[in-house]
Amino acid sequence: MASSQLWSNKLRTLLSLLGISIGIFCIIAVLSAVDSLEKNILNGFSELGSDVVYVEKQPWTEDPGENFWKYLKRPDPDLKDFEAIKKKSKLAEHVAYCYFAGGSTMKYKNNSIQGGFMMGSTPDYADIQDIELSEGRFLTFSEYQNARDLVIIGHTIKKELFGEQGATGKEIKMLGRKFKVIGVIKEEGENLFNFIQFDEVAWVGLKAMSKFYQVGKPYGNQNGGQLLMAQAKEGHTLDELKDELTGIVRGARRLRPFEERNFDLNEITMLGDAIAPVISVLNIAGIVIGIFSLIVGMISVANIMFVSVKERTGMIGVKKALGARKFFILTEFLLESVFLCLVGGAIGLGLVYLIVIAITAATPFQMWLSPLNIIIGATVSITVGILAGMIPAYNASKLDPVEAMRG
Repeated sequence: MASSQLWSNKLRTLLSLLGISIGIFCIIAVLSAVDSLEKNILNGFSELGSDVVYVEKQPWTEDPGENFWKYLKRPDPDLKDFEAIKKKSKLAEHVAYCYFAGGSTMKYKNNSIQGGFMMGSTPDYADIQDIELSEGRFLTFSEYQNARDLVIIGHTIKKELFGEQGATGKEIKMLGRKFKVIGVIKEEGENLFNFIQFDEVAWVGLKAMSKFYQVGKPYGNQNGGQLLMAQAKEGHTLDELKDELTGIVRGARRLRPFEERNFDLNEITMLGDAIAPVISVLNIAGIVIGIFSLIVGMISVANIMFVSVKERTGMIGVKKALGARKFFILTEFLLESVFLCLVGGAIGLGLVYLIVIAITAATPFQMWLSPLNIIIGATVSITVGILAGMIPAYNASKLDPVEAMRG
């Protein structure tokens, strides 16, 4: 009976659905966008390693502008720090030092690529980052020690220079020298929040890179950036590793016991904690916008239900005269209101789903409509339906049969 009444008043039903659909769309679209933003950022962070400690000039959680001069005066992590950690650490499974330099031009025959970046690293870097190759192999320790002109390239560089043919065994020219390709990194794909674009990297041994750049010097890295990282052994926490690294690096830099340290130790969880307040604010903003839209929709549904009760007053009187109880009348109108809001909610969720598919297909930003957000949308729709229909349904249930049939 509830569905037949809605179907017989199509325009009225459509207008009511519109308000609910917009409200659910606003809430779920914002929640999905914020969830997707958080997931994309955390996925980007994940390539830094969840069990890795980074030795840096400053903490990741502090605004660089707050103590700019303080951190500017600090030395960069250098090879002496790396060698001290490598030699003395008992809690680090792997220790690696990397140097990055951008803007390299790479050529193979008549093909060339500009804007790719070079990365030089110590051997353990591949183990820490768990990098996979689509073809070829990594550097051997002997090749690293002898600073051989060997390179592992990213998928994009391989595609631009070699097309569909294999790249291993061929030579590319960069920095005025020929480097032999020994491997290709597995395609990473587009992601706005990948902190290291491995698809566009030319990766060589750190000693080979030292032939072209001032690598591993505390104040000599103006043309590039560096990372010094240590991965904790299984069974040991990052806090334990950080305590050990603090002592080792302080000793390597000859800092006195009460002298302030000139370095910081960072981990991936610090970045997650830093973005948490922003994510919370965005979620609250989306919920507030959605609530205002739902209030408008709820008022619209309530008005429709009041009109529906008025139009069916005589029918209600007949039903009650034939023995229908108050609960039956109340349930009928509540079901009508809830059904109306559920359909509106389904339309809103459908619109969100279409937008999620369109954005994911058209941009590098990956979006998701999670099961939790679908459940939230359905729950909110039911709740709004009950709230919007409660007063009209209650008024209908308490009508006097005789007076209702007269009306």
